[in-house]
Amino acid sequence: MRAQLTAAATLVAGMGLLIVPRPVGAHHAFAAEFDGDKPVQFTATVTKLALVNPHTWIYVDVKKADGTVEPWAIEAGSPNVLLRRGITRDVVKPGLQIVVDGYQAKDGTRRANGRNLTLPDGRQLFLGSSGTGAPYEVQRPGVDTDR
Repeated sequence: MRAQLTAAATLVAGMGLLIVPRPVGAHHAFAAEFDGDKPVQFTATVTKLALVNPHTWIYVDVKKADGTVEPWAIEAGSPNVLLRRGITRDVVKPGLQIVVDGYQAKDGTRRANGRNLTLPDGRQLFLGSSGTGAPYEVQRPGVDTDR
């Protein structure tokens, strides 16, 4: 009898944990933080690639005309989506010079939501999430993607 009560109490407590609201992460919509009317495009040098959820961050240094350097943080899609598009630590390495197209943060800081990243060889990689205008994923040899 005592074992049955203990099992029932454990079950009720476990179910209670499932219905307790949990804090939501800092995931946000584009319009909450970035301004579609503030496009940015610049050549930059990658300093760090952070493949973290819910968004990847590419940290870059932008050399201005007067020779000073500004650090920028570029927000991109989730690591899983970017990895399927060919964006890996072996492709986007510190020291690599890239061209970034995106949209600046509403608060005017040096943060941007990245749309495209252009590599030195001219390849253009889409940084955003899936949806209207998003390209198809990188095709792997031998994988049929015509569905």
